[in-house]
Amino acid sequence: MANEFEEPSNEDEPCYVISVAARMVGMHAQTLRYYERMGVLKPSRSQGRIRLYSVADVNRLRQVHRLVDDLGVNLAGAEVILRMNQRIQEMNEELESLRRELQQLRDKRLLAPLGSDRREGAGGGGS
Repeated sequence: MANEFEEPSNEDEPCYVISVAARMVGMHAQTLRYYERMGVLKPSRSQGRIRLYSVADVNRLRQVHRLVDDLGVNLAGAEVILRMNQRIQEMNEELESLRRELQQLRDKRLLAPLGSDRREGAGGGGS
């Protein structure tokens, strides 16, 4: 039986009500509401219109909290930093994908001449 307090397997699954999310990040629930109004994050809503925060939302709140409280960045600056970090991550993933693709093409090209040499040598008998 799974522990009822384990984090969900899907990081984007909304599962924490505002009071729990606020406690997890060490903020007041009102601060989370303010961040939502400012567009820093957009929690999901239940059918009863209750805010539900995902693990990804909580992680984003922790990053904002660190930037604002620990590093003195204003909220607009924190948003820019988070967007830039997201873009860097996306670009790194794309770069890694392109590297794998390039390596596969190199591997095919290096193996192709070996295969053709073997075919030429196999059919040739002595004269």
